[in-house]
Amino acid sequence: MGKLVRDNIPDIIRQNGGEPVITVLDEVEYRKALLAKLFEETTELNEASPAEVTGEIADVYEVLRALAAIHGHDWTVIEKVAAIKREERGAFRDRLYLA
Repeated sequence: MGKLVRDNIPDIIRQNGGEPVITVLDEVEYRKALLAKLFEETTELNEASPAEVTGEIADVYEVLRALAAIHGHDWTVIEKVAAIKREERGAFRDRLYLA
């Protein structure tokens, strides 16, 4: 079974002597693949060493940007909505855990 990869990965595979088998997904398949990729990346973030955390967060971020785009949302709008929610509800800085 395949997986969604970043746009330059097929070229990197070719540069290393491989020949990737590529399928371009339709919008429904792409959305499903993005959600699967988000799960994959968050799992990798959960298992990351301190040295790997930054890269894994960057991967999650890129998947979230793609999800926003496929739903027709510009990332700057997402950031504005996040700022509004942060103002109204707070962030997660205080480490509060509701039991």
